[in-house]
This record gives sequence, C-alpha cells and structure tokens, in this order.
Amino acid sequence: MCKVLIIEDEKNLARFIELELQYEGFTIATAYDGRAGLDLAINEEWDVILLDLMLPGLSGMEVCRRIRAAKDTPIIMLTARDSVMDKVSGLDSGADDYMSKPFAIEELLARIRALLRRLEGKKSVSNTKNLTFQELEVDLDARTVHRDKELIELTKREFDLLVVFMTNVNRVLTRELLLEKVWELGTYAETNVVDVYVRYLRNKIDKPDGESYIQTVRGTGYVMRK
Repeated sequence: MCKVLIIEDEKNLARFIELELQYEGFTIATAYDGRAGLDLAINEEWDVILLDLMLPGLSGMEVCRRIRAAKDTPIIMLTARDSVMDKVSGLDSGADDYMSKPFAIEELLARIRALLRRLEGKKSVSNTKNLTFQELEVDLDARTVHRDKELIELTKREFDLLVVFMTNVNRVLTRELLLEKVWELGTYAETNVVDVYVRYLRNKIDKPDGESYIQTVRGTGYVMRK
C-alpha cells in the first residue's frame, strides 16, 4: 500500500487531500509545520511526500533540501507561488514535481500515479559508466563532469539534463521531451523551465568565447550536435 506524507500548514486543504487520497487507497500521515514534517520524512519511509512551500518553523524549500540530502523519496511541492523562478527554485532544491495552488485533486492524483509508475519502471540510462562529447567527460557512477580534465560542479538537475543531451547526440530534443526525461513532468510544467536550466548548464560547461555545446533549434528545442 502506497504511503504518502502531507506537509501542509493549511489544515482544511491538508484534510481535503488526506480524505481524497485515503479514498484512493493510500495510507496517509500529515504534518502541519516544517520541523515536524522533516522529522517524519527522515525517520520513516514514504512512497511520496507532498510538501507545501510556505511552512511555519522551517520553509518547504529547506525541508526539501534536507530530505534530499538524506534520501531519494519523491517530492511534489505544493505552493501558491507560481512564477517560473519559484518553480525552478523548487525543482532545483530537489523536488520531483511542482503544483501551483489552487489545483484539481484529479491532477494531483494523476501526478502521484505517474511518479509511482516511473519509479517502478526506472532503469539506468545505459550500461556505460562514462560518456564523452568533445572535451566533456561524464562519470555516471560518480556523477561528475570534467571539461579538459577540469571538474565542473553541476546541480542534480543540471547533471541529469547534460546526460540526456550526451546520450542523444545529434538528436533534436523538444522542450516537452526534456521535461519528460529530466523532470519527468511531461506536459504538466511550463516549458520555459527548460530554457532556464539550459542557460544554467551552458554557463557552466561552455568555454569562454567558444561555441556552445548545446545549440538552439529555433521553434523546436535544443540539440548537442557533432
């Protein structure tokens, strides 16, 4: 039976989600502040965590970072803040998905089911331990990136994005496909989140005054092309 932890300080909303998920057969626990939620998240095992961004005691962003430092439990962030940069910050802190309030409970249920399906069927990108493209070298096991032997520090999301490009050289990747492969959000998220992360990645991996490793295909998406 799927266990879901709800960390939400709006008690009416938390109760509504709790009842809906229980009706669907989920086992539910609820915390109403950041510190209590973090304690439950770290000390017990959950299939999915629903995490509010604005929490008393400890912010949802900080709770997310601390959970992610300790374990890989899937996290869906719930918040009334819906700007692109808020979404980017939430995803970059370790969230697997991001939903803006108000939301339809049917969509939340669909995202939970999709996340659980992906986790059940998730496989390694390939049996290859290392990827190379021009001067770039990626160690999949160590999750490190080097350019001309120099270490490049990437966030988890930037690393995952680079791996997708390097395993699809010469293939044009749409923003929607990148959302699905890297964030596993499909059509749920705004595609300009991809643009923000491509810019972050380019700033780190490209040589000064050199041509970008990742090229823009106007009106379509991006490609890493030999």
